[in-house]
Amino acid sequence: MTFAKKPHPNALKSLTNVTPFPFWLDDPNRPEPEATLTNAISTDLLIIGGGFSGLWTALLAKEINPSRDIVLIEAGETGCAASGRNGGFIVASLTHGFENGLKRWPNELATLISLGHSNLQAISETIQRYNIDCDFLPSGELTVATEPYQVESLRSAALSAAPYGEKYEWLEQDMIRRQVNSPSYLGALFNPHCAMANPARLVWGLRKACLATGVRIFEHTPAMGMNNEAKSILVKTPYGSIRANRVALGTNAFKPLLNRLSNYIVPVYDYALMTEPLSSSQREEIGWHGRQGIGDSGNQFHYYRTTQDGRILWGGYDAIYYWNNGVNPLLEINWESFERLAGHFFETFPQLDGIRFTHAWGGAIDTCSRFSPFWGKAFGGKLAYSIGFTGLGVGATRFGAQIMLDLLDGRQSERNSLKMVVTKPTPFPPEPARSAVINITRWSLDQADQHQGRRNLWLKTLDAFGLGFDS
Repeated sequence: MTFAKKPHPNALKSLTNVTPFPFWLDDPNRPEPEATLTNAISTDLLIIGGGFSGLWTALLAKEINPSRDIVLIEAGETGCAASGRNGGFIVASLTHGFENGLKRWPNELATLISLGHSNLQAISETIQRYNIDCDFLPSGELTVATEPYQVESLRSAALSAAPYGEKYEWLEQDMIRRQVNSPSYLGALFNPHCAMANPARLVWGLRKACLATGVRIFEHTPAMGMNNEAKSILVKTPYGSIRANRVALGTNAFKPLLNRLSNYIVPVYDYALMTEPLSSSQREEIGWHGRQGIGDSGNQFHYYRTTQDGRILWGGYDAIYYWNNGVNPLLEINWESFERLAGHFFETFPQLDGIRFTHAWGGAIDTCSRFSPFWGKAFGGKLAYSIGFTGLGVGATRFGAQIMLDLLDGRQSERNSLKMVVTKPTPFPPEPARSAVINITRWSLDQADQHQGRRNLWLKTLDAFGLGFDS
């Protein structure tokens, strides 16, 4: 469906008394922060960043070698950024979807898909092993067609993906409407290799597991700078320092400690809403008893899912870049985006008109020109980084952590010899060209959505150079 440009008449009303804070983090079970580092210490492995990337790296490193001394520092509190406020989709794909992987790494896509499936299974096993209470649900994901031109594209995807090991199922309109009742749905592609979770409770569960295995975690401890020394790296913090033999960077959308990485990523702001719990009659109106994750098929797409207590999370569509890689807490609240999202919600589920939203929030995600993560080393191999997850990092960060540990430990594996791993995306131009390129692209994607998916010359040129921007 083509969403209305004019505000929905009940959108603002639905946001009355909304809490401008991530729903997942507004939890009485949120753990108390660990202490701030206030002295000079040393360690074998220092991890910078307390989100999924950092926590998976710490936990996997401990599982490989329980005697290894590991320190993790976080500028805020564990999970306070993208890891604690996302949609909670744990997708098996490591390549930001089948189509993106097919365009970029067709010769190794079957391997990447197999590794992604194994990674999702390992996440499930970790959650069980450490008894992490995060509402983990292997419900699968639906990609819905809301315009006629999207139907054939999704049908074709099911056939194209099968030889590579993806078992998608096409659902005709009557089948999808029986599962989730939206008048906008014309059909859907079901991907079984996706799970839902409460992302904040997952990140807190990983934190607890790390602490139990002996990882030292310091919160409210930002890294202020790094000095490369002969056999170690010295990382300075406001009130202390860490001398580390190896360093793993998991800072994602925040300003990289390695300046060179600023050429490869841009922080893009994504916004989301959470409804009040649905009544039993409202739930019967829409069905959705399988609690599948859902995404629509536009270039500017929405992602949405239900929660354990019967709410609906509704996010996406706007992907806003602020000048010169701007990242600021003030940018996390955008009432224009919230109103637009609310209007789109009621266009998708008109039978829920009158429901209220309790929480509204936003935040930066890191994206790169190939829409999927990349890796690298610095300081003579003493430092490794994993970055560029573009909104699909809840699951893929575990794979990214494995790559970082392979790089730091000099370990050869099937995964770290992949072309996807040894190559980097095309860098973005500096400002002011960066803003111009991104804003022209956003406008072009909107135009494509308004004109049956037809891509203009600008988008076709980007496609020809392999610069993504297709979702």
